[in-house]
Amino acid sequence: MIVGIGVDVVDLARFTRAVGRTARLVERLFTANERDLPVHSLAARFAAKEALMKALGDTEGVRWHDMEIVSDAEGNPEFVLNGTAAAIAERRGIGSFHLSMTHDAGVACAFVVAEGRV
Repeated sequence: MIVGIGVDVVDLARFTRAVGRTARLVERLFTANERDLPVHSLAARFAAKEALMKALGDTEGVRWHDMEIVSDAEGNPEFVLNGTAAAIAERRGIGSFHLSMTHDAGVACAFVVAEGRV
């Protein structure tokens, strides 16, 4: 059963400018494991975190570091949740998330489906 969905898009040029002009932005938005990625990958991960918050349906107290995007054994992106984000997912009965990210033609996009426990 689908509990929530979320989608977000990020303009790559705008995101690149923001990262360039705000020195600590990457540290604030991304975990240590995410920070060394190329800017287009960071933009897609930012879109994914925004889409995740929409899919959660409640984001009060969620911090950027509560959400990390990692790659599974096949290289597919998946979320690792901690803190408030994990607590909200638990409270809402969310058992898994499906994540798709892309970047092309100056835009990064992410789509998230939150699935309830069976």
